[in-house]
Amino acid sequence: MAQPKRKQSKQRSRKRRGSVKFELPQLAKDPQDGTLHRPHRVNGSNGTYRGRQVLDVEV
Repeated sequence: MAQPKRKQSKQRSRKRRGSVKFELPQLAKDPQDGTLHRPHRVNGSNGTYRGRQVLDVEV
């Protein structure tokens, strides 16, 4: 297996690792009741998707 010619500096390693970080999921606001949900997915609170009722949700 290949070996590195030179030692990689701490700064270079930290720059690489610093680019990988946790990001919060994007949320869409439901126009009917204003709840937040993941975009392009069924809203779990009222069971709608793109303005249509697709799930029966007990309220």
